[in-house]
Amino acid sequence: MSDEYGYDDEDDSPYGVDSSGGDDGAGVSRDGGRGPEVTFAALPPAQGRGFATSWWGRAWLQALEDTALDGQQLKQGRQLARKGGVGAVSVRPGRITAMVRDRDGTPHRSDVLLQQLGSGAWDRFLDMAVDRAGHIAALLDREMPPHLVEDAAGAGVELLPGIGDLEPECTCGAWDHCPHSGALCYQVARLLDEDPFVLLLMRGRDERRLLDELQVRSAARAVRPGGGGEGEDTGDAEREIRGVPAGEAFAAAGILPPLPAPPSASDAPGLGPSLDTETPPAPGIDPAALEVLAADSAVRAHRMLLDALAPGHEEQPLPVELTPQQDAVRLAADARPDARIGARLAAGSGRPPVDLDAAVRAWRYGGVAALAVLDEEWAPAPEDLVRARARLGEAWEAGERPALRASGRARWTVAGADLQLRLDRDGRWWPYRKERGRWVPAGPADDDPAGALAGAEDGAADGMSGVGVAV
Repeated sequence: MSDEYGYDDEDDSPYGVDSSGGDDGAGVSRDGGRGPEVTFAALPPAQGRGFATSWWGRAWLQALEDTALDGQQLKQGRQLARKGGVGAVSVRPGRITAMVRDRDGTPHRSDVLLQQLGSGAWDRFLDMAVDRAGHIAALLDREMPPHLVEDAAGAGVELLPGIGDLEPECTCGAWDHCPHSGALCYQVARLLDEDPFVLLLMRGRDERRLLDELQVRSAARAVRPGGGGEGEDTGDAEREIRGVPAGEAFAAAGILPPLPAPPSASDAPGLGPSLDTETPPAPGIDPAALEVLAADSAVRAHRMLLDALAPGHEEQPLPVELTPQQDAVRLAADARPDARIGARLAAGSGRPPVDLDAAVRAWRYGGVAALAVLDEEWAPAPEDLVRARARLGEAWEAGERPALRASGRARWTVAGADLQLRLDRDGRWWPYRKERGRWVPAGPADDDPAGALAGAEDGAADGMSGVGVAV
């Protein structure tokens, strides 16, 4: 064992001797030795960052800050740690040690002691852990989720330190947490962020031994009569589904780190993959269609990200779920596919290819609402129809109103012109224009029928056509 920190060959501290006798007392190892030891290289200065991002790292610091009597001493310790004044940190059962240098370079050996778990407590912890595969998986992922700590506490095993559990020792002679022991604890919080096994080692079990014992117990549980089978698996699944108890989540709120700022969105969606390779596709697979779908997925994901980052997104209503026929029109409008893919989308939309162009125009003008105006002819209630006719009469100055004739229950056609107004269920007016004998959308909706009709006339004057999809 290295004597870099001036360790004695024998440690007479109760934190370094197995006094458990096999029960719940403190102890390092069963043979009475100092147990395993891990030394972590000195960490770089922590400029501009906190000392703990994990909730268990924050719990460690909370125990330190609740224990220390002099907050000014801790503040100085935090500054020492932030400036890189803590050397290599040695962790062993019951104790962490490091050389901490003052601002003037004077070194001090500082130790922080933490009571170990006795063999009985470890037995209860291991039995609890093997009961739920999620606990083992979390430890293997270097995580210590709240429900693991809660279940351990329910078994009488306190993993995280509490008030007064972190006992300092320092060559500076201070009896309370001094800047040196405080700096050491702040540095250990950074280690705990990366690896909660550091805490378990301080409690008395190194990673290898802990995982070996978990494996042995898991294997024994699997072969034990009644220890496996469908019934137990179902019970484990039910326990996993229950999630985190509300009380535990509320108690952890004070030590959980704030959520990180959302990432900024890219300026444009990513490019889709090219499937034009020398390898022929499997039967029934159309690479060109897959490329269209991949590109569409990128566009939709980018649009959803922009919507999610927009202010007030959480107050917006949920988007309407599209039918397969509506989604085929949306895809044709967004992807602008070639004629072959357009014909497939027309079939998917339930329309003849010649009608897909009008549906695509409607979608680009107003999405689902515009499609409904294109496809459906509805009958307004008598009072709605009276209000619509009054609105038509008021929309133009005297003598300027075009001659309108009813062409359906919610449609009015301009006499002598290939223009039409359609009223939707929300009281908005949609302009239509006749092209090659078919009525097609000519602009977005407008609350003013005169404004909607003016937009359609402007489009006709500009020769606007062919804005759909090739079929």
